[in-house]
Amino acid sequence: MERRRTVYMDHAATTPVRPEVVEAMLPYFSERFGNPSSLYALAREAEEAVEEARGRVAAAIGANPEEVFFTSGGTEADNWAIKGTAAANQRKGDHIVTSAIEHHAVLHPCRALEKQGYRVTYLPVDEFGRVEPGSVEEAITDKTVLVSVMTANNEIGTVQPVRAIAKVAHDHKIPFHTDAVQAIGAFPADVDDMGADLLAISAHKFGGPKGTGALYIRRGTRIGTFMDGGAQERGRRAGTENVPGIVGLGRAIELVTADIPGKAARIAAMRDRLIRGILEAIPDTRLNGHPTERLPNNVNVAFRYVEGESILLLLDALGVAASTGSACTSASLEPSHVLTSCGLPPEHAHGSLRLTLGPGNTDADVDYVLEILPGVIGRLRAMSPLRGAT
Repeated sequence: MERRRTVYMDHAATTPVRPEVVEAMLPYFSERFGNPSSLYALAREAEEAVEEARGRVAAAIGANPEEVFFTSGGTEADNWAIKGTAAANQRKGDHIVTSAIEHHAVLHPCRALEKQGYRVTYLPVDEFGRVEPGSVEEAITDKTVLVSVMTANNEIGTVQPVRAIAKVAHDHKIPFHTDAVQAIGAFPADVDDMGADLLAISAHKFGGPKGTGALYIRRGTRIGTFMDGGAQERGRRAGTENVPGIVGLGRAIELVTADIPGKAARIAAMRDRLIRGILEAIPDTRLNGHPTERLPNNVNVAFRYVEGESILLLLDALGVAASTGSACTSASLEPSHVLTSCGLPPEHAHGSLRLTLGPGNTDADVDYVLEILPGVIGRLRAMSPLRGAT
């Protein structure tokens, strides 16, 4: 089949910057280039833009503007939440509770803290990737200083019971952090409803620019500074503000959180048609993640007898951009830690495919993927030594 235009189905990795966001950002690269920390009119104009964006982020998550701090992205926000909370609570304890399927932006800071003498409990998940709130209760000790569980998983799309988990943490007077990077725009993410004391956001996951994010810090939460230097972000995160990026984040979150139910329903309908079509057309295929409690745009399936990297290469040749749980492209042959934590054998986890939809996708895109994918899997299985060995 001839290659057609690119069908982009990797929105969990990144999203195109929306035209309205680009338009909002452009003046702050040129005529409105002032440093928000200076005192003259040009600087005040930049400062006002930053504060307007802060207000937009706060409104989108049900927070107060003074509880929103801008960062270089979700990774910095997660690192700040974890390392900053640990540093500020050293006298209380040295124990953190998180899950085995967190993003590396959470897992790696936790492992770094372990090297410094902290203790971390990595909670198991069920076959669908869900954390049981009761397991959080069992893991907490009198030395626990933070519970961190993501709102929704970036690979398999499973949505966690964060409200129940936060209640367990709060019953023990422990702050609760959640990586909400994949959740913004998928469903309302209200910090009070979720029970979040710390919440991480990344602009490029919902139509904003790369390199810009935010950390929500509930008033009264004990947390250390992460970047030392100037007095920016009320003395808690040093460094000259990325004004264009911050403006873009503010505009993007305003756009993506407008009419969430309507947009989510449209995306979920395409998601469900993709899942149904793949499972019906291709045997020896498994849906990864929770069947219903999942992000409206996430499809993650595992095909037996094939390698995820090979699937991606053939799909790319046919004009489809997707992702896989296999880490073959990152100098590691280890399968996805998320999928293996859900109980998939490594050989099955290596054959995973993630398709994540966005507002630009159409029913025609779904039709095209359902048209070509059975042939791709069939071709790979015909060449696979794994099939003949089982």
